[in-house]
Amino acid sequence: MAAVLSPIFPPLLPDPLPAGRAVGITTTIPVEVVLAAGLVPVDANNAFVTAHDPAALVAEAEGAGFPRTCCCWTKGIYGAVRRFGIRRIIGVTQGDCSNTHALMEILRFEGVECIPFEFPYQPDPARMEQSLRALAGELGAEVGEAERWRRRLAAPREKAAQIDALTWQEGRVSGRENHLWLVSTSDFSGDPDRYEQEAERFLSRAGAREPIPHQIRLGYVGVPPIVPELYDYLEAMGALVVYNETQRQFAMPQQAASLAEQYSRYTYPYGIFGRVKDICRECERRRVDGIIHYVQSFCFRRIEDRILRHATPLPVLTVECDRPGTLSGQLKTRLEAFVQMVEARKQGRPIF
Repeated sequence: MAAVLSPIFPPLLPDPLPAGRAVGITTTIPVEVVLAAGLVPVDANNAFVTAHDPAALVAEAEGAGFPRTCCCWTKGIYGAVRRFGIRRIIGVTQGDCSNTHALMEILRFEGVECIPFEFPYQPDPARMEQSLRALAGELGAEVGEAERWRRRLAAPREKAAQIDALTWQEGRVSGRENHLWLVSTSDFSGDPDRYEQEAERFLSRAGAREPIPHQIRLGYVGVPPIVPELYDYLEAMGALVVYNETQRQFAMPQQAASLAEQYSRYTYPYGIFGRVKDICRECERRRVDGIIHYVQSFCFRRIEDRILRHATPLPVLTVECDRPGTLSGQLKTRLEAFVQMVEARKQGRPIF
């Protein structure tokens, strides 16, 4: 699969998939345990959204019986598993999407080996340790080896952090590039060593660029977009996304002494309140002028928008998308109006 969106960006899916060693994942999990088992992690979300025709994968799922009123990420994961011949998948059954339960039942019915993984309801290293050991037992891995992988992945995670810094500190990395590099730390494109090498090359080139011209700085919060064109459109209007909330969390930006601690600090699985604290802190640190809150159609997280709006003093635009494709004319108009409003607010001009 040619998922290369930049000449120096690694594919988001190993090509070809290693026979018998590929393990799909439905979202970020303790990837160190998968690597400790000698297996190759494949984030089915990345496989879906970077496919040659992601809309065809959604159509395949709907043809197999998935309802129209179901999250397209769920349908895309199903289509990617079918398209790329993934025969084993780890599904997060606590801490992500409730659709995963039904998705795993369908995949199991079709002969795919499905392994459940649960994040604790609240961040708790002791309970996280139990979940890690349960996953290691399912995969035939040793927790001690997974801890060695944690230390080994410190270097590629640091490269991701440097790319993030080049985005918000110097403006030399675009919001879309930031998104791609950080989101791919969910599985390191199946090859952490290659990820690190490619990231080093990217840092060398990006560090020599001129800063990207922009008038306002935006934060992007919520799940990664099913329409990555969003970043390009904002940038064309002089709005640089300098903060990708969930993608940054995938990269595990905080140092930790153990896997249990590392995945307890990871905010995404544990509800809105921990996320809001992280969002507010990062928006202040990165001097963000406004927030794009992306919500996926038919996702329960849409309900949390109210809490986010009350928690931040910054202007928030809630953007909802359904299927992969291009931005609608209506959404482009809303984005334009928001950028103009944020710019006027920043400059102290009247806002009508």
